[in-house]
Amino acid sequence: MAPGRSTFASLRVRNFRLFFGGQLVSLSGTWMQTVARAWLVLEVLGGGAVAVGVVAALESLPTLLFGAWAGVVADRVDKRRALVVTQAVMAILAAAMAVLTLSGRIELWMVYVLTFGQGLTNMIDLPIRQTFVGEMVPPRLLANGVALNAALFNAARVIGPAIGGVVIVLVGTGTCFAFNAVSYLAVLASLLALRPGELHRVPGIPRARGQVREAVRYVRANHDLRDNLILTALVMVVVNASQVVLPVLAEESFDGSAVVYSAMTVAVGIGAVAGALVAAGRSAPTLRMLVVTSGAFGVCMVAAGLAPVLLLALPALLLVGMTSIAFASTSMAKAQLESAPDMRGRVLALRLLTVVGTAPLAAPAVGALAEALSPRWAMALIGLVPIGGAVVFGVRSSRQDRSGHDGVQADAPLRLGRVPPVAPAGLLRRPAEA
Repeated sequence: MAPGRSTFASLRVRNFRLFFGGQLVSLSGTWMQTVARAWLVLEVLGGGAVAVGVVAALESLPTLLFGAWAGVVADRVDKRRALVVTQAVMAILAAAMAVLTLSGRIELWMVYVLTFGQGLTNMIDLPIRQTFVGEMVPPRLLANGVALNAALFNAARVIGPAIGGVVIVLVGTGTCFAFNAVSYLAVLASLLALRPGELHRVPGIPRARGQVREAVRYVRANHDLRDNLILTALVMVVVNASQVVLPVLAEESFDGSAVVYSAMTVAVGIGAVAGALVAAGRSAPTLRMLVVTSGAFGVCMVAAGLAPVLLLALPALLLVGMTSIAFASTSMAKAQLESAPDMRGRVLALRLLTVVGTAPLAAPAVGALAEALSPRWAMALIGLVPIGGAVVFGVRSSRQDRSGHDGVQADAPLRLGRVPPVAPAGLLRRPAEA
């Protein structure tokens, strides 16, 4: 198969193609709202970097507290029907934000409340939406579908801020929220248009005690999954923190307006689309690619933070987007391919804890760091975290390769639902009693 055809192979599946189109519209609206909300808090409502960090933390806090249980829900429910409900709820929340802003009644505490509500809904929606990819495409296309889903997310990351920056300048933030509310109709229509008979459904797991602990033991016993989640936590805490620093960097370091902030966000998004497409063209995700993209992401973060002028910062931010999403796509595909189908929702929920749940820990602290030092130094310093993770896991991977640890090579092709190594005695008790 030609490279171009293999990169977009999953789009030949009708259900995935419909879902892809609906998500492109909806996620573009979500990114418009994300950009507009940060600008609303920072400029319109007079909040500082710490307030922007609090908003990011509130959106992620539900996942940190309850995200693991959302994975159990994902493994139990009919995913298509559940997504209809979660997407409808998020449309209502976006509409409330639009009405309050356009009427001039919006206050900072209202932004906090609505953001927390969105975080609660996202907590349930994300593991279901991520595992739903595996029901729309056959197993042989799963890695490709996951990577294209990441490319979709980041295409929206380009389109949404590009439109949002212009809309903010011309008519204000409230219109961005209104567009986001309407955009959910596209994904709802695509979900209702899917052919249920063509889905590769995984039977829901029965209710039982200890299903979250069962997933934790499963990850602990599988060294590749465990290392993947730890390295993902190190990288994504920086990705989440960078979203807090970026609007402050635009305003203070480059004396910018909403257009400058939008341009910086678009640069990250363009790079992210490229990174996701590179990952989509690869036959199998590897630990080596995780290590390389983690280190490269950290280096690019340092370069973007220390760039003296905007013309140098924009290319660095493009590389930030490319390396971060190449890492995230590889990490996601690796986690899905290495998880048994009836465990996939819970494993991805645990991974989601490392992706989204790190924001409440990092975002306010990084916002304070940006105010105490400068946004430049805040961005440069946090870039050292993924560099350190790449060094540690790179050395560890090399030692395992030389010693043949666990009999698994770091770059060996991954097999769907591979059985993890046997856990130490006492770890694997009966799930119902855990």
